[in-house]
Amino acid sequence: MLDFPFLADLLVAALLGLAVGVEREWSGHASGPDGRFAGARTFTLLGAVGGLAGWFVRLGHVELAVVAVAGGVLLPIVAWAVTVRRPGTTVDGTTETAAILVVLLGAVSGLGYRSAASAATAVAVLLLAEKSSVQRALLKVAPAEMRAALQLAVLALVVLPLLPTGGYGPFGAFRPRALWIVVLLFMGLNFAGHIARRAVGETRGLGVTGLLGGLVSSTAVSLTFSRRSREEPALSAPLALGVVAACTVLIPRLLVTMSVLHTPLAVAALPVLLPVLVAGIGVVAVSLVAEGALVAEGAEVRNNNLFAAEAAEEERPSAASAERSTPSSASAPSASILSASSALQMAVLFQLVLFGLAWVQEHVGERGVLTSALVLGLTDMDALTVSMTRYAAETTLVRTAAVAVGLGVVANTALKLTLVLVLGAPRFRLRAGAGLLALAAGSAAGLIYAWP
Repeated sequence: MLDFPFLADLLVAALLGLAVGVEREWSGHASGPDGRFAGARTFTLLGAVGGLAGWFVRLGHVELAVVAVAGGVLLPIVAWAVTVRRPGTTVDGTTETAAILVVLLGAVSGLGYRSAASAATAVAVLLLAEKSSVQRALLKVAPAEMRAALQLAVLALVVLPLLPTGGYGPFGAFRPRALWIVVLLFMGLNFAGHIARRAVGETRGLGVTGLLGGLVSSTAVSLTFSRRSREEPALSAPLALGVVAACTVLIPRLLVTMSVLHTPLAVAALPVLLPVLVAGIGVVAVSLVAEGALVAEGAEVRNNNLFAAEAAEEERPSAASAERSTPSSASAPSASILSASSALQMAVLFQLVLFGLAWVQEHVGERGVLTSALVLGLTDMDALTVSMTRYAAETTLVRTAAVAVGLGVVANTALKLTLVLVLGAPRFRLRAGAGLLALAAGSAAGLIYAWP
């Protein structure tokens, strides 16, 4: 009697090999003077060998499976050793490595995991087909950026798990792991900003950074961008746009959290938070339109003065050469890309705020849910939102909980407005402050409508 599930597994294993083999032939790696050992047919057979090895394992014949896999893996290894000895052949083992992968993925399919094997094969074929794109992307990565990424990975994957959760110190407010997460957040935000600026340009990159940073911490974005506006006043406008974008994306994040944890609270909070969202979208839209007008005007001016610029360039070849040889921002040290010292300073500031909040809760106490929302909104909107979903378990308290979330947004906006006005450059204060005031006006409108 035919085993149809096995036949399906074996067919998928063979088709996986066929897909890789077709790509190898299409890209020219299976023919010509520098052609490798295998094409579509050989890859299909290697996939079938792997599928049979998986079937042998399911039948309990592990020895046969080992022999089949060993033979399938040994063939491309021997073929590579023979190929590289040919005169004029480049040392490239991509095709042979792909053949080994096909054997192993065929075995995965033969074991019954067709979907996983198919997904992995699709990724492998994509990487093989997009070789040029991958190489071009790697050429754009500066050594300092690679070092910064590795340093961030070590700090997140090695150091963070070793830290205790706490709390320690006065009021148990010192939590090393939570504090280190703040440090990682700031450094990650700086790194993401650097990459975004490299990818989409200086001004647009900052707006994208603020938008993405708001999904994690709009307060961190406000603090980071406020400090940076003093260091680079010329970027005040895009930095202000990033702050408003971060504060705007906070609202959908809160609504999604409430929808998942307690849908009735999300419904009740919608009229409270919707005016804030509308105000933020309006400010961002106006800023983008104004930025587009300035870009168009600048492009027209550049076109009108193109001939003069080219003439000046010809007259000053030495100066132009010196300018081209100046290191770009991509070659900046990895420490400046991550801004580690700045991140540590910000973490210390946040820890001081946590100590102050713990002292208030210890000596003053919580005077009602609305007062608590104002206090908690200054530091952690996510904690406030989660606590309100629990508080709103009773139907009669849903509206009060929704207003409490709105009050937290007001307090959080006031905190970010204070950071902007105290730490920001003059032009940044004007633009970001106006945007945050618009958000505060939206918050006030929502609270007036829904006040219990």
